Amino acid sequence: MTEGSRNYAIVTAAYWGFTLTDGALRMLVLLHFFRLGYSPFTLAFLFLLYEAAGIAANLIGGWLAARYGITRMLAVGLTTQILGFLLLSALSPDWTAAASVAWVVLAQGICGVAKDLTKTASKSAIKVAEATAKAEDAEGRLFRWVAWFTGSKNAMKGIGFFLGGLLLEALGFRGALWVMAAMLALILLGVVTALPAMMGKAKASKSARELFAKNRSVNLLALARVALFGARDVWFVVGVPVFLYASGWTFTMVGTFLAIWTIGYGLVQAAAPSFVRRSRDGLSNEVPAARAWSLGLAAIPLAIAAMLAGGFGLRADLVLVFSLALFGFAFAVNSSVHSYLILAYAGSEKSAEDVGFYYAANALGRFSGTLLSGLLYQAGGLYACLLGSGLMLVACFIATMALPVRPVASPVRG
Repeated sequence: MTEGSRNYAIVTAAYWGFTLTDGALRMLVLLHFFRLGYSPFTLAFLFLLYEAAGIAANLIGGWLAARYGITRMLAVGLTTQILGFLLLSALSPDWTAAASVAWVVLAQGICGVAKDLTKTASKSAIKVAEATAKAEDAEGRLFRWVAWFTGSKNAMKGIGFFLGGLLLEALGFRGALWVMAAMLALILLGVVTALPAMMGKAKASKSARELFAKNRSVNLLALARVALFGARDVWFVVGVPVFLYASGWTFTMVGTFLAIWTIGYGLVQAAAPSFVRRSRDGLSNEVPAARAWSLGLAAIPLAIAAMLAGGFGLRADLVLVFSLALFGFAFAVNSSVHSYLILAYAGSEKSAEDVGFYYAANALGRFSGTLLSGLLYQAGGLYACLLGSGLMLVACFIATMALPVRPVASPVRG
Protein backbone atom coordinates (compact mmCIF):
# COMPACT_ATOMS: atom_id res chain seq x y z
CA MET A 1 0.00 0.00 0.00
CA THR A 2 1.37 3.42 -0.95
CA GLU A 3 1.70 6.20 1.62
CA GLY A 4 -1.13 8.13 -0.04
CA SER A 5 -3.46 5.12 0.07
CA ARG A 6 -2.48 4.42 3.67
CA ASN A 7 -3.24 8.01 4.76
CA TYR A 8 -6.57 7.91 2.90
CA ALA A 9 -7.54 4.67 4.70
CA ILE A 10 -6.61 6.11 8.12
CA VAL A 11 -8.53 9.35 7.57
CA THR A 12 -11.59 7.46 6.28
CA ALA A 13 -11.59 5.08 9.26
CA ALA A 14 -11.24 7.99 11.70
CA TYR A 15 -14.11 9.86 10.09
CA TRP A 16 -16.25 6.71 10.12
CA GLY A 17 -15.85 6.56 13.89
CA PHE A 18 -16.61 10.25 14.24
CA THR A 19 -19.71 10.03 12.02
CA LEU A 20 -20.97 6.97 13.89
CA THR A 21 -21.02 8.95 17.15
CA ASP A 22 -22.39 12.06 15.40
CA GLY A 23 -25.38 10.11 14.05
CA ALA A 24 -25.89 8.50 17.43
CA LEU A 25 -25.82 11.93 19.08
CA ARG A 26 -28.61 13.25 16.87
CA MET A 27 -30.82 10.27 17.69
CA LEU A 28 -29.94 10.50 21.41
CA VAL A 29 -30.99 14.15 21.61
CA LEU A 30 -34.07 13.64 19.42
CA LEU A 31 -35.38 10.61 21.34
CA HIS A 32 -34.45 11.86 24.80
CA PHE A 33 -36.14 15.23 24.46
CA PHE A 34 -39.10 13.85 22.53
CA ARG A 35 -39.63 11.49 25.45
CA LEU A 36 -39.56 14.53 27.75
CA GLY A 37 -42.44 16.07 25.80
CA TYR A 38 -40.70 18.64 23.58
CA SER A 39 -42.52 19.63 20.38
CA PRO A 40 -41.07 18.85 16.94
CA PHE A 41 -40.38 22.54 16.38
CA THR A 42 -38.45 22.81 19.66
CA LEU A 43 -36.51 19.73 18.62
CA ALA A 44 -35.59 21.44 15.35
CA PHE A 45 -34.49 24.50 17.32
CA LEU A 46 -32.09 22.33 19.34
CA PHE A 47 -30.13 21.66 16.13
CA LEU A 48 -30.03 25.22 14.75
CA LEU A 49 -26.80 26.29 16.48
CA TYR A 50 -25.30 22.92 15.50
CA GLU A 51 -25.87 23.84 11.85
CA ALA A 52 -24.99 27.55 12.21
CA ALA A 53 -21.70 26.82 13.96
CA GLY A 54 -20.56 24.84 10.94
CA ILE A 55 -20.48 27.96 8.74
CA ALA A 56 -17.69 29.61 10.74
CA ALA A 57 -16.06 26.28 11.61
CA ASN A 58 -15.54 25.39 7.96
CA LEU A 59 -14.08 28.76 7.02
CA ILE A 60 -11.75 28.87 10.00
CA GLY A 61 -11.02 25.15 9.82
CA GLY A 62 -9.83 25.34 6.23
CA TRP A 63 -7.48 28.20 7.07
CA LEU A 64 -6.18 26.46 10.20
CA ALA A 65 -5.64 23.19 8.32
CA ALA A 66 -3.52 25.01 5.75
CA ARG A 67 -1.56 26.81 8.47
CA TYR A 68 -1.08 24.03 11.03
CA GLY A 69 -1.63 20.83 9.06
CA ILE A 70 -4.61 18.54 8.51
CA THR A 71 -3.65 16.03 11.21
CA ARG A 72 -3.75 18.70 13.90
CA MET A 73 -7.16 19.90 12.73
CA LEU A 74 -8.50 16.34 12.81
CA ALA A 75 -7.27 16.09 16.39
CA VAL A 76 -8.89 19.43 17.29
CA GLY A 77 -12.21 18.33 15.76
CA LEU A 78 -12.24 15.03 17.66
CA THR A 79 -11.28 16.74 20.92
CA THR A 80 -14.04 19.33 20.47
CA GLN A 81 -16.61 16.58 19.92
CA ILE A 82 -15.50 14.85 23.14
CA LEU A 83 -15.94 18.17 24.97
CA GLY A 84 -19.46 18.54 23.54
CA PHE A 85 -20.39 15.04 24.71
CA LEU A 86 -19.12 15.72 28.22
CA LEU A 87 -21.03 19.01 28.39
CA LEU A 88 -24.24 17.27 27.31
CA SER A 89 -23.70 14.57 29.95
CA ALA A 90 -23.69 17.29 32.64
CA LEU A 91 -27.35 18.14 31.85
CA SER A 92 -29.45 17.80 34.98
CA PRO A 93 -33.12 16.71 35.07
CA ASP A 94 -33.65 19.26 37.85
CA TRP A 95 -33.06 22.22 35.55
CA THR A 96 -35.91 24.23 34.07
CA ALA A 97 -36.99 23.61 30.49
CA ALA A 98 -35.46 26.93 29.37
CA ALA A 99 -32.13 26.17 31.03
CA SER A 100 -32.09 22.66 29.58
CA VAL A 101 -32.79 23.90 26.06
CA ALA A 102 -30.10 26.60 26.34
CA TRP A 103 -27.54 24.08 27.62
CA VAL A 104 -28.32 21.57 24.87
CA VAL A 105 -28.20 24.24 22.15
CA LEU A 106 -24.77 25.34 23.44
CA ALA A 107 -23.43 21.78 23.57
CA GLN A 108 -24.89 21.05 20.13
CA GLY A 109 -23.16 24.17 18.81
CA ILE A 110 -19.83 22.82 20.07
CA CYS A 111 -20.55 19.49 18.40
CA GLY A 112 -21.43 21.34 15.19
CA VAL A 113 -18.03 23.04 15.27
CA ALA A 114 -16.41 19.65 15.85
CA LYS A 115 -18.25 18.05 12.95
CA ASP A 116 -17.27 20.62 10.39
CA LEU A 117 -13.68 20.99 11.57
CA THR A 118 -13.33 17.23 11.23
CA LYS A 119 -15.11 17.08 7.87
CA THR A 120 -13.07 19.91 6.32
CA ALA A 121 -9.82 18.35 7.50
CA SER A 122 -10.86 14.90 6.30
CA LYS A 123 -11.96 16.02 2.82
CA SER A 124 -8.78 18.10 2.45
CA ALA A 125 -6.74 15.04 3.43
CA ILE A 126 -8.18 13.15 0.45
CA LYS A 127 -6.83 15.79 -1.94
CA VAL A 128 -3.39 15.57 -0.29
CA ALA A 129 -3.40 11.76 -0.17
CA GLU A 130 -4.45 11.50 -3.83
CA ALA A 131 -1.66 13.90 -4.85
CA THR A 132 0.80 11.74 -2.91
CA ALA A 133 -0.51 8.62 -4.64
CA LYS A 134 -0.01 10.24 -8.05
CA ALA A 135 3.54 11.21 -7.12
CA GLU A 136 4.17 7.57 -6.26
CA ASP A 137 2.90 6.52 -9.72
CA ALA A 138 -0.30 5.12 -8.20
CA GLU A 139 -3.53 5.28 -10.16
CA GLY A 140 -5.28 8.65 -10.07
CA ARG A 141 -8.62 8.00 -8.39
CA LEU A 142 -9.88 11.24 -6.87
CA PHE A 143 -13.55 10.82 -7.87
CA ARG A 144 -13.68 7.23 -6.64
CA TRP A 145 -11.98 8.10 -3.35
CA VAL A 146 -14.27 11.08 -2.73
CA ALA A 147 -17.39 9.09 -3.60
CA TRP A 148 -16.45 6.18 -1.34
CA PHE A 149 -15.50 8.50 1.52
CA THR A 150 -18.70 10.54 1.29
CA GLY A 151 -21.02 7.59 0.75
CA SER A 152 -19.56 5.37 3.46
CA LYS A 153 -19.66 8.31 5.86
CA ASN A 154 -23.40 8.74 5.36
CA ALA A 155 -24.00 5.02 5.68
CA MET A 156 -22.16 5.14 9.01
CA LYS A 157 -24.36 8.06 10.04
CA GLY A 158 -27.43 5.92 9.41
CA ILE A 159 -25.94 3.12 11.51
CA GLY A 160 -25.28 5.76 14.15
CA PHE A 161 -29.03 6.42 14.34
CA PHE A 162 -29.49 2.80 15.39
CA LEU A 163 -26.54 3.01 17.78
CA GLY A 164 -27.98 6.10 19.44
CA GLY A 165 -31.30 4.41 20.17
CA LEU A 166 -29.56 1.26 21.39
CA LEU A 167 -27.21 3.11 23.74
CA LEU A 168 -30.02 5.28 25.07
CA GLU A 169 -32.08 2.19 25.86
CA ALA A 170 -29.18 0.24 27.40
CA LEU A 171 -27.15 2.92 29.20
CA GLY A 172 -29.37 5.99 29.46
CA PHE A 173 -28.61 9.48 28.18
CA ARG A 174 -25.52 10.18 30.31
CA GLY A 175 -24.01 6.70 30.05
CA ALA A 176 -24.36 6.69 26.26
CA LEU A 177 -22.52 10.01 26.00
CA TRP A 178 -19.67 8.75 28.17
CA VAL A 179 -19.25 5.61 26.05
CA MET A 180 -19.16 7.67 22.85
CA ALA A 181 -16.63 10.09 24.35
CA ALA A 182 -14.38 7.14 25.24
CA MET A 183 -14.74 5.76 21.69
CA LEU A 184 -13.65 9.08 20.21
CA ALA A 185 -10.69 9.28 22.60
CA LEU A 186 -9.38 6.00 21.16
CA ILE A 187 -9.85 7.31 17.60
CA LEU A 188 -8.03 10.52 18.54
CA LEU A 189 -5.08 8.49 19.83
CA GLY A 190 -4.96 6.56 16.55
CA VAL A 191 -5.02 9.74 14.42
CA VAL A 192 -2.17 11.52 16.22
CA THR A 193 0.05 8.44 16.20
CA ALA A 194 -0.63 7.15 12.66
CA LEU A 195 -0.81 10.25 10.42
CA PRO A 196 2.07 12.58 9.48
CA ALA A 197 1.91 15.56 11.84
CA MET A 198 2.38 18.18 9.10
CA MET A 199 0.20 16.58 6.42
CA GLY A 200 -1.41 19.25 4.22
CA LYS A 201 0.46 22.16 5.78
CA ALA A 202 0.72 25.05 3.31
CA LYS A 203 1.13 28.81 3.18
CA ALA A 204 -2.18 30.06 4.59
CA SER A 205 -3.93 33.26 3.54
CA LYS A 206 -2.77 36.34 5.41
CA SER A 207 -6.02 38.34 5.28
CA ALA A 208 -9.77 37.86 5.04
CA ARG A 209 -9.71 39.36 1.54
CA GLU A 210 -7.16 36.77 0.44
CA LEU A 211 -9.08 33.97 2.15
CA PHE A 212 -12.31 34.81 0.32
CA ALA A 213 -10.63 35.41 -3.07
CA LYS A 214 -11.82 32.10 -4.49
CA ASN A 215 -11.91 31.36 -8.16
CA ARG A 216 -15.19 31.60 -10.02
CA SER A 217 -15.62 27.83 -10.13
CA VAL A 218 -15.42 27.47 -6.34
CA ASN A 219 -17.81 30.38 -5.80
CA LEU A 220 -20.42 28.98 -8.20
CA LEU A 221 -20.16 25.49 -6.75
CA ALA A 222 -20.54 26.90 -3.23
CA LEU A 223 -23.70 28.73 -4.33
CA ALA A 224 -25.09 25.53 -5.83
CA ARG A 225 -24.25 23.68 -2.60
CA VAL A 226 -26.21 26.17 -0.46
CA ALA A 227 -29.29 25.59 -2.61
CA LEU A 228 -28.80 21.80 -2.83
CA PHE A 229 -28.58 21.12 0.89
CA GLY A 230 -31.17 23.74 1.78
CA ALA A 231 -33.54 21.95 -0.62
CA ARG A 232 -32.99 18.64 1.18
CA ASP A 233 -33.34 19.90 4.75
CA VAL A 234 -36.27 22.23 4.03
CA TRP A 235 -38.54 19.18 4.07
CA PHE A 236 -36.38 16.45 5.57
CA VAL A 237 -35.57 17.92 9.01
CA VAL A 238 -39.06 18.75 10.30
CA GLY A 239 -41.55 18.21 7.46
CA VAL A 240 -40.99 14.49 6.81
CA PRO A 241 -40.78 13.25 10.45
CA VAL A 242 -43.73 15.32 11.62
CA PHE A 243 -45.86 14.43 8.59
CA LEU A 244 -45.21 10.70 9.01
CA TYR A 245 -45.88 10.89 12.74
CA ALA A 246 -49.12 12.78 12.07
CA SER A 247 -50.04 10.04 9.55
CA GLY A 248 -50.07 7.42 12.31
CA TRP A 249 -46.47 6.25 12.29
CA THR A 250 -44.80 5.59 15.64
CA PHE A 251 -41.63 7.44 16.48
CA THR A 252 -39.69 4.18 16.22
CA MET A 253 -41.02 3.67 12.70
CA VAL A 254 -40.05 7.21 11.73
CA GLY A 255 -36.54 6.87 13.19
CA THR A 256 -35.99 3.50 11.52
CA PHE A 257 -37.13 4.81 8.16
CA LEU A 258 -34.80 7.83 8.39
CA ALA A 259 -31.90 5.55 9.34
CA ILE A 260 -32.54 3.18 6.41
CA TRP A 261 -32.92 6.15 4.05
CA THR A 262 -29.60 7.61 5.22
CA ILE A 263 -27.77 4.29 4.82
CA GLY A 264 -29.19 3.80 1.33
CA TYR A 265 -28.33 7.39 0.45
CA GLY A 266 -24.74 6.76 1.55
CA LEU A 267 -24.46 3.57 -0.49
CA VAL A 268 -25.63 5.39 -3.63
CA GLN A 269 -23.10 8.15 -2.97
CA ALA A 270 -20.32 5.57 -2.75
CA ALA A 271 -21.44 4.10 -6.10
CA ALA A 272 -21.84 7.49 -7.83
CA PRO A 273 -18.82 7.04 -10.16
CA SER A 274 -20.75 4.19 -11.79
CA PHE A 275 -23.49 6.63 -12.85
CA VAL A 276 -21.18 9.36 -14.20
CA ARG A 277 -18.98 8.81 -17.25
CA ARG A 278 -15.43 9.93 -16.52
CA SER A 279 -13.35 12.26 -18.67
CA ARG A 280 -9.61 12.59 -19.04
CA ASP A 281 -9.60 16.19 -17.85
CA GLY A 282 -11.92 15.45 -14.92
CA LEU A 283 -14.49 18.12 -15.86
CA SER A 284 -15.83 17.87 -19.43
CA ASN A 285 -18.16 14.95 -18.61
CA GLU A 286 -18.56 15.54 -14.88
CA VAL A 287 -19.90 19.11 -15.07
CA PRO A 288 -22.64 18.25 -17.62
CA ALA A 289 -23.54 15.30 -15.39
CA ALA A 290 -23.93 17.68 -12.43
CA ARG A 291 -26.25 19.85 -14.54
CA ALA A 292 -28.39 16.93 -15.72
CA TRP A 293 -28.77 15.40 -12.26
CA SER A 294 -29.63 18.81 -10.76
CA LEU A 295 -32.39 19.35 -13.30
CA GLY A 296 -33.85 15.90 -12.69
CA LEU A 297 -33.70 16.36 -8.93
CA ALA A 298 -35.54 19.69 -9.13
CA ALA A 299 -38.54 18.00 -10.73
CA ILE A 300 -39.02 15.46 -7.92
CA PRO A 301 -40.31 17.59 -4.99
CA LEU A 302 -42.53 19.57 -7.37
CA ALA A 303 -44.01 16.31 -8.69
CA ILE A 304 -44.56 15.05 -5.13
CA ALA A 305 -46.33 18.30 -4.23
CA ALA A 306 -48.60 17.90 -7.27
CA MET A 307 -49.41 14.29 -6.32
CA LEU A 308 -50.22 15.21 -2.72
CA ALA A 309 -52.38 18.13 -3.85
CA GLY A 310 -54.26 15.99 -6.37
CA GLY A 311 -54.88 13.12 -4.01
CA PHE A 312 -55.46 10.44 -6.67
CA GLY A 313 -56.80 8.10 -3.97
CA LEU A 314 -53.28 7.26 -2.76
CA ARG A 315 -52.07 7.14 0.82
CA ALA A 316 -50.05 10.32 1.30
CA ASP A 317 -47.50 8.72 3.63
CA LEU A 318 -46.73 5.92 1.14
CA VAL A 319 -46.42 8.43 -1.70
CA LEU A 320 -43.92 10.31 0.42
CA VAL A 321 -41.89 7.21 1.31
CA PHE A 322 -41.51 5.97 -2.26
CA SER A 323 -40.85 9.48 -3.56
CA LEU A 324 -38.17 9.97 -0.92
CA ALA A 325 -36.37 6.90 -2.21
CA LEU A 326 -36.24 8.44 -5.70
CA PHE A 327 -35.24 11.82 -4.30
CA GLY A 328 -32.52 10.22 -2.16
CA PHE A 329 -31.01 8.42 -5.16
CA ALA A 330 -30.81 11.55 -7.32
CA PHE A 331 -29.69 13.71 -4.40
CA ALA A 332 -26.90 11.26 -3.50
CA VAL A 333 -25.46 11.33 -7.01
CA ASN A 334 -25.70 15.14 -7.09
CA SER A 335 -23.97 15.48 -3.74
CA SER A 336 -21.20 13.05 -4.67
CA VAL A 337 -20.48 14.83 -7.96
CA HIS A 338 -20.36 18.18 -6.14
CA SER A 339 -17.97 16.74 -3.53
CA TYR A 340 -15.70 15.60 -6.34
CA LEU A 341 -15.89 18.89 -8.24
CA ILE A 342 -14.79 21.02 -5.29
CA LEU A 343 -11.57 19.01 -5.08
CA ALA A 344 -11.18 19.14 -8.87
CA TYR A 345 -11.58 22.93 -8.84
CA ALA A 346 -9.63 23.56 -5.61
CA GLY A 347 -6.15 25.01 -5.91
CA SER A 348 -3.54 22.46 -4.90
CA GLU A 349 -1.57 24.88 -2.71
CA LYS A 350 -4.50 25.90 -0.52
CA SER A 351 -6.98 23.14 -1.13
CA ALA A 352 -7.91 23.03 2.59
CA GLU A 353 -9.05 26.67 2.45
CA ASP A 354 -11.07 26.09 -0.73
CA VAL A 355 -12.69 23.00 0.77
CA GLY A 356 -13.43 24.89 3.99
CA PHE A 357 -15.09 27.72 2.06
CA TYR A 358 -17.19 25.22 0.11
CA TYR A 359 -18.34 23.34 3.20
CA ALA A 360 -19.18 26.62 4.91
CA ALA A 361 -21.67 27.02 2.06
CA ASN A 362 -22.83 23.47 2.77
CA ALA A 363 -23.43 24.38 6.42
CA LEU A 364 -25.26 27.56 5.39
CA GLY A 365 -27.55 25.45 3.22
CA ARG A 366 -28.27 23.04 6.09
CA PHE A 367 -28.96 25.92 8.46
CA SER A 368 -31.30 27.65 6.00
CA GLY A 369 -33.11 24.41 5.27
CA THR A 370 -33.50 23.55 8.95
CA LEU A 371 -34.93 26.98 9.74
CA LEU A 372 -37.25 27.04 6.72
CA SER A 373 -38.39 23.48 7.42
CA GLY A 374 -40.08 24.56 10.64
CA LEU A 375 -41.38 27.85 9.28
CA LEU A 376 -42.81 26.46 6.03
CA TYR A 377 -44.35 23.41 7.70
CA GLN A 378 -46.08 25.68 10.20
CA ALA A 379 -47.28 27.98 7.40
CA GLY A 380 -48.44 25.44 4.84
CA GLY A 381 -47.59 21.91 5.90
CA LEU A 382 -45.51 19.48 3.86
CA TYR A 383 -46.88 20.97 0.62
CA ALA A 384 -45.17 24.32 1.37
CA CYS A 385 -41.91 22.52 2.26
CA LEU A 386 -41.93 20.67 -1.06
CA LEU A 387 -42.53 23.84 -3.06
CA GLY A 388 -39.68 25.53 -1.19
CA SER A 389 -37.43 22.56 -1.96
CA GLY A 390 -38.30 22.66 -5.65
CA LEU A 391 -37.52 26.39 -5.92
CA MET A 392 -34.17 25.95 -4.20
CA LEU A 393 -33.26 23.11 -6.56
CA VAL A 394 -34.08 25.30 -9.56
CA ALA A 395 -31.61 27.81 -8.13
CA CYS A 396 -29.07 24.99 -7.74
CA PHE A 397 -29.53 24.04 -11.40
CA ILE A 398 -29.04 27.65 -12.55
CA ALA A 399 -25.79 27.94 -10.58
CA THR A 400 -24.60 24.59 -11.95
CA MET A 401 -25.26 25.73 -15.53
CA ALA A 402 -22.68 28.49 -15.02
CA LEU A 403 -19.92 26.08 -13.91
CA PRO A 404 -16.94 26.03 -16.29
CA VAL A 405 -15.99 22.75 -17.93
CA ARG A 406 -12.31 23.65 -17.92
CA PRO A 407 -10.10 24.57 -14.94
CA VAL A 408 -10.07 28.28 -14.15
CA ALA A 409 -6.94 29.73 -12.65
CA SER A 410 -7.26 30.89 -9.07
CA PRO A 411 -6.48 34.53 -8.28
CA VAL A 412 -3.06 35.14 -6.80
CA ARG A 413 -3.42 34.79 -3.06
CA GLY A 414 -0.06 35.72 -1.61
